Amino acid sequence: MQLALFRWVGAAIIVLPIFIKSFSCIRDAVRSHFLILSLLALLGITAFNTLLYVGLQTTTATNALLINSSVPVLILLFSYFILNIKVSIKQSVGIFLSTCGVIFLVIRGEVASLDLIEFNTGDFWVIASSVAWALYSVLVRFKPKSLNDVEFFVTIVYIGLFWLILIYSFMDYSPSNDLILFKKYYPFFIYVAIFPSVISYYFWHQGIKEIGANKTGQFVHLMPLFGSILAYVFLGERLHSYHIIGAILIAVGIYLSLFSTTKDTSITTS
Repeated sequence: MQLALFRWVGAAIIVLPIFIKSFSCIRDAVRSHFLILSLLALLGITAFNTLLYVGLQTTTATNALLINSSVPVLILLFSYFILNIKVSIKQSVGIFLSTCGVIFLVIRGEVASLDLIEFNTGDFWVIASSVAWALYSVLVRFKPKSLNDVEFFVTIVYIGLFWLILIYSFMDYSPSNDLILFKKYYPFFIYVAIFPSVISYYFWHQGIKEIGANKTGQFVHLMPLFGSILAYVFLGERLHSYHIIGAILIAVGIYLSLFSTTKDTSITTS
């Protein structure tokens, strides 16, 4: 909860100039579309990261990565039931292959290790986080057209932060102790405020706008692959054959998904 709060307070400070500049437009949009904006803020800002952080307290990174690989599948399901978007065979095969690639990376090519994976209560929090993000990615189609992409993001940051602060105030935290915590680890909080929050969310929305939620969701499978590459570059970890096999499966899966003939009507317009 502390990490989520510091993260979005930082993001809110970064986008404050845009909030001030577009205040009248944002105010009018909130008045007219309060329910959908609140729902999107709760799913994408308040719930997604917070539930994931809570889950990671009591589950393993391996379990979290395996569960997170279900996000593209969940997006397809929500798109089908909510937006009535049909899924092509090529797209289904693509998601299957990239999911296999993620699993192959996570288990390090040792299929027998799947039998050793144990699920616990933390996994349910991670599942809830994945569901929240997939649902958010689909429902973002219904964002108010009076807001452009940047104004929409700023709006849900402040609404989502409001709900986070409300939840935080009912929990047993000490603002003075949290301030000390922030001072001690402020470089990490600044990083998560700038990159995974502001920049990453902006790129994600642009992806949905250009190619739709179904195809954008497929790129979630690149996360463990990029993690392996970054670990090789910055941490000196070795690359193994299972990295190559996993990368090939993910690349082929994304290729098939991107060049699917299915038309995704979930593409947003400003």
